[in-house]
Amino acid sequence: MLTSDIKSRFPILNQEVNGHPLVYLDSAATSQKPDSVIETITRYYERNNSNVHRGVHTLGNRATDEYEGARQKVADFINAASVQEVIFTRGTTTSINMVAQSYGRANVSEGDEIVITYMEHHSNIIPWQQLAKETGAVLKYVDLEEDGTLSLDKVRETVTDRTKIVSIMYVSNVLGTMNPVKEIAAIAHAHGAVMLVDAAQAAPHMKVDVQDLDCDFLAFSGHKMCGPTGIGVLYGKKELLEKMEPVEFGGEMIDFVGLYDSTWKELPWKFEGGTPIIAGAIGLGAAIDFLQEIGLDEIERHEHRLAGYAMERMNELDGITIYGPADPEKRAGLVTFNLDEVHPHDVATVLDMNGIAVRAGHHCAQPLMKWLNVTATARASFYLYNTEEDVDRLVDGLRTAKEYFSDVF
Repeated sequence: MLTSDIKSRFPILNQEVNGHPLVYLDSAATSQKPDSVIETITRYYERNNSNVHRGVHTLGNRATDEYEGARQKVADFINAASVQEVIFTRGTTTSINMVAQSYGRANVSEGDEIVITYMEHHSNIIPWQQLAKETGAVLKYVDLEEDGTLSLDKVRETVTDRTKIVSIMYVSNVLGTMNPVKEIAAIAHAHGAVMLVDAAQAAPHMKVDVQDLDCDFLAFSGHKMCGPTGIGVLYGKKELLEKMEPVEFGGEMIDFVGLYDSTWKELPWKFEGGTPIIAGAIGLGAAIDFLQEIGLDEIERHEHRLAGYAMERMNELDGITIYGPADPEKRAGLVTFNLDEVHPHDVATVLDMNGIAVRAGHHCAQPLMKWLNVTATARASFYLYNTEEDVDRLVDGLRTAKEYFSDVF
């Protein structure tokens, strides 16, 4: 179990909310930032603030070295074969849209298939809906098992020789389900399709090895893994990225510009038009340093233990429904739930009154809410700075919510 002093490295957690010590259980939405990341970003703005790849002065060279150094850290973090396969974006949403707009438009035609699942985040649904509408392709969904897991047999039934793209999240932001994306990638490749992995909920919590997964694309966001907002990553196999056209034009991505035609820089810069997200990338590099200092394996074990403890404690309450796999080893460190007769927004409000931050709503997963036959749920998501004491506070808060609304109604 990670030691509780890790929490002291996150300045925002050292405060009271509504008269109670803050318990932050919404890391699946965005994580908090350690002091080392905050200090790195501050130092960049105080000492090295400059545009990259352009000037020959000292500040420009420092900024460029830090920016490209962060790219190397990302490549090592996900075990990319080359830094040319790492593109900085605004986040997971932008990364998926880039694949849909560039690779998808060039390779998907009428009658072709795009395969996703009911558990996907809206960011991994809408780009494919739009691509299907533009091209006449068919958008297909892999159905889920009763416990919210994926059956490889159903994947095999859904993916065909007409399938061009399979795009599936590594970890569900609602169910906590950990999907067998390596095996799904093999199925996709057997039919000549490419595989995109939405790793927004995986990269912060577990080791991600793109070469082992053999995925063609992978997307994740910095703000969910102790980094700043506004920065993300698109990984793509070099041979695919080299054939793809940029989706944003101008600025840093050009090689030569004539009056009527232009050429692009080599990878990865041809996909990074304009002034890039310099401070964000440098902050993401610092976040990777922090996570690797702690150890991704240890973080994953810690979160599995917390999720198991949370499910055990929450099941002590009457009238609670927990969604997703019952086995904590088959799910990530989050628990999504509902209390009978209490709207999740009301649950979250009562918890907030007690200094406990959880998420309530459809979690940008409305098709999954429909599959679960609910309109909304509450979600407690854990990270390396959470403890069993936080879980105990959550359960006490849920008990308070049940008592309050039983008295009201």
